[in-house]
Amino acid sequence: MTSKQRAYLKGLAMTLEPSFQLGKASLTPEYTEAITEAFNKKELLKISVLKNCMDDPREVADMLAERTHSQVVQVIGKKIVLYKENKDHKKIELPR
Repeated sequence: MTSKQRAYLKGLAMTLEPSFQLGKASLTPEYTEAITEAFNKKELLKISVLKNCMDDPREVADMLAERTHSQVVQVIGKKIVLYKENKDHKKIELPR
């Protein structure tokens, strides 16, 4: 992903409300599965890491990206933005 594409996705993510919240249970297989299923409907997801989650948001983002085969767009504070292109129902057209 180029910096131009990443900047475009960051702009889209600014208006998004978090789709998921990660709490003290951290990354369970069920949580990862729920995010994978959400990528079937949306290409861009925002996740909020709650204060009671002791994991580092950057590490959580990297693990989620690896497990869901998505890309980390940004991690700001306790907010994570992930992108995964949907081959069947492409909604976001990335700049070249």
